[in-house]
Amino acid sequence: MSTTLPAYAELCERHQRMHRLSHLQSIASWDQSANMPPKGNEARSLALAEMGGLLHQLATEPVLKDLLACAEQENLDDVQRASLREMKRVWRSSNALPQSLVEAKSLANSRCEHAWRSQRPANDWAGYLENMREVVRYAREEARLLAEDSGLSKYDALMDQYEPGMRAAEVDRVFGDLRQWLPGLIQQVQDKQKGETVMQPVGPFATAAQRALGQDAMSLMGFDFEAGRLDESAHPFCGGVPEDVRLTTRYREDNFLPSLTGTIHETGHARYEQNLPRHWLGLPIGQARSMGLHESQSLSFEMQLGSHPGFAKLLSPLVVKHLGEQPAFAADNLNWLMTRVERGFIRVDADEVTYPAHVILRYEIERALIEGEIECEDIPALWDQKMMELLGLDTRGNYKNGCMQDVHWGCGLYGYFPCYTLGAMYAAQWFATMRRAMPDLDARIAAGDLAPVFDWLKSNVWSQGSRWETPELVQRASGETLNPAHFRAHLQARYLGA
Repeated sequence: MSTTLPAYAELCERHQRMHRLSHLQSIASWDQSANMPPKGNEARSLALAEMGGLLHQLATEPVLKDLLACAEQENLDDVQRASLREMKRVWRSSNALPQSLVEAKSLANSRCEHAWRSQRPANDWAGYLENMREVVRYAREEARLLAEDSGLSKYDALMDQYEPGMRAAEVDRVFGDLRQWLPGLIQQVQDKQKGETVMQPVGPFATAAQRALGQDAMSLMGFDFEAGRLDESAHPFCGGVPEDVRLTTRYREDNFLPSLTGTIHETGHARYEQNLPRHWLGLPIGQARSMGLHESQSLSFEMQLGSHPGFAKLLSPLVVKHLGEQPAFAADNLNWLMTRVERGFIRVDADEVTYPAHVILRYEIERALIEGEIECEDIPALWDQKMMELLGLDTRGNYKNGCMQDVHWGCGLYGYFPCYTLGAMYAAQWFATMRRAMPDLDARIAAGDLAPVFDWLKSNVWSQGSRWETPELVQRASGETLNPAHFRAHLQARYLGA
């Protein structure tokens, strides 16, 4: 322990201990979703709730208040000051919640998510609703306590856990503008694409071949298989810890693209985690800054790169290698397949033009739900109304492809959904910045040179951890704070040639 900065050094030791226990919690949670037999769920849920309670105890020990105050008076450098800022943020949000709520919430979330796995395929909204009511009750209580402590609205208090500093007023402004021009753009793109002939791949596509294809795509994008792995789950996600990143995807034998694009998406998350600054490992400053920035990495991989015509040239031989020779697997056709704009029910399978509509719908519903303006029973009717309004699709009675399709609400992840479209906006801003600095970027991607993209992301985002608050990180990386105009320009350029 440092003798010159004793309080700060002890805080670091305590946070590193919490990180090690969080490591076990993360792997146990991944296993619950990917490998655990169904009858193990109750015991695993209780174990995870117990671990959540233990971590909460460690994060709220009374001595931390004095250590934080003493560290504030120590001769810290700028990085240590930023580290202390993040420790205070963790301490404050942890102390706003009682341990009993943390444990009860964890248990309710685990039970609801586990039941959802069978209830969703069965279109069993009534069964899901029983569990979801309890999840929402705990989420509202968490929101109330965090709001009382922070002075924020209930929804803002939850969103702040995922996107620190972001407020619903700003999301409303950005999404309100998006709502105005997005439906027209979707129609324009669909009208343009009507005249294009696209060959459809002929299946079936064996799961084992799709898995091997996904792993090759991950290697192409720099994933370190010595520090992570790919598995299968009911809903794709990226979990684990920076030292051991766990990705999952899901497979359909009639269509290989959802699995491939989902794997590429999760690889973006994974590379962010694998490249976080190791010298800050275990400290809050060493964590990813926000989920909006996290989604900017997954969407940089899946959309900015994955739907790039030059990237299709790199994917095409991999697809042929694993799925066999077909005319549909030619690079041009593969790119056309990956950039089809279609109004669909499923968010995770949506193209990048219609995707924001899915996010706006969920944001508007979950905000009203947390603020107490609606109840769980109101969700299906609101979903049907907004799906028709935003995408022109009828979801009445189709719960499994409607309001039950995502795992987030059953897992208590309220305040997360805006991060997806904020992430798409950040990703467009990153690539606009790269193109200004490297005018030949698109030619280099087409030539198979992805290093300029990964090097830029590592230098400007991955290696920064939580050193800077989000607006400053974005300003330092791109020369301006979040500017949604880059996202609109990207979509118009790629899909309309404008």
